[in-house]
Amino acid sequence: MLLETDELRIKDIFSSFKGVRQEIIPILQAVQDVFGYLPEAVMKEVARFTSVSESRVYGTATFYTQFYFARRGDHNVKVCCGTACHVRGAAPILEAFERELGISCGGTTEDFKYNLERVACVGSCALAPVVVVDEKVFGLMDVKNIKECLKVEEGEQQ
Repeated sequence: MLLETDELRIKDIFSSFKGVRQEIIPILQAVQDVFGYLPEAVMKEVARFTSVSESRVYGTATFYTQFYFARRGDHNVKVCCGTACHVRGAAPILEAFERELGISCGGTTEDFKYNLERVACVGSCALAPVVVVDEKVFGLMDVKNIKECLKVEEGEQQ
């Protein structure tokens, strides 16, 4: 069941599209931009709007790793575990973030402040090991720097 405010947000999203099957991915991207994830009720509306089955919409969404099906945190912490970062100590950095945030990799803090993800490569190998918090890149990371990069994103430090 959708709230009235959610229905208005969905109508606003749909107004930018024709409602054809080929638009499923851009519609899902727009939904996620607005809601932060893909709520089940909204995916049903996407199916209705595009005249495709709910299973096709769900199948499309689950195929791509960019889509999330549960509410996520306000800040995304991505620990690069590509070859260069792995060799230079990404594993202990990831473990330190898990301890600091109190969540496992792939999880979201209870207060919805942070998500923690392992990523294959962020393309900053010369700065390995690398952590990306939201869009800010932290290179040459060390377990000692973890609290500092979280403080920067919270606006506690410049």
